[in-house]
Amino acid sequence: MNRLPKAKRAAILRCLTEGTSVRATARITGTAKATVLKLLVEAGEFCSLYQDVVLRNLPCQRVEADEIWAFVGAKRRNATHAGQGDIWTFTAMDPDSKLMVSWLVGDRSQESATAFVKDIASRVSGKIQLSTDGHTMYHEAVRAAFDWHDVDFGQVIKSYGVVPREDERRYSPPVCTGCKRVRVIGRPNPDLISTSMVERTNLTLRTTTRRFTRLTNAYSRKAENHAHAVSLAFMAYNFCTPHATLTKAHGGIKYTPAMEAGVTDRVWTIEDVLARMDPDRPINH
Repeated sequence: MNRLPKAKRAAILRCLTEGTSVRATARITGTAKATVLKLLVEAGEFCSLYQDVVLRNLPCQRVEADEIWAFVGAKRRNATHAGQGDIWTFTAMDPDSKLMVSWLVGDRSQESATAFVKDIASRVSGKIQLSTDGHTMYHEAVRAAFDWHDVDFGQVIKSYGVVPREDERRYSPPVCTGCKRVRVIGRPNPDLISTSMVERTNLTLRTTTRRFTRLTNAYSRKAENHAHAVSLAFMAYNFCTPHATLTKAHGGIKYTPAMEAGVTDRVWTIEDVLARMDPDRPINH
């Protein structure tokens, strides 16, 4: 892969982080599909390792957590081979700095939720207020990950129904018909129990990573490549993409979530990511 010119490698990664499919990226950049996938694997592994190292001792006061659905090979009801079926990405973000603090790709199980929340606990430097949706798996996960005095935990409990429509369609997702905030552990501020920010960031993931796009033929064929794509997407989100709200708060100076969290002091480019992938360069430099 090092024999591929740096400009072309940057073009490939830039396409992948802007919602372009693997095949379309290959056509746009004049490379083979296998080359695009190989670079995705290399970049995804690096982005996962790098962020695992540097996203530590974060000064978060609040964290919102949620899950986003996708599938590998086929949806669960249509799966015919081992490895096919639903796949979930757990995401946790700091609504103040907008930083994506932690994520985990796996099944929507108690084991995954516990590993995910333990990872959140390992990255923050002090007590936080944690907000999640109403899934009961988080009760055990939070108690396993935090001491009672290190977290204030609340949940957003949503109720769903189907609103009748005159033009009834095949794809008619349930509609949220009610919402309440519930204190679970400690004394969370009721006004700050929310998952709105992390849900909005999940929308960014869905629109900038082609394999998450609903109602199309875009999907992951390997769980490993799915995880690599998520790591690359969050590297671009945290370090390379100025956040509009942060930029406005800083008087028009372009600011990324990683800058706001004190992890870096400037906006990165895709070329910066590629430079840090040099095997002879220390991971945290």
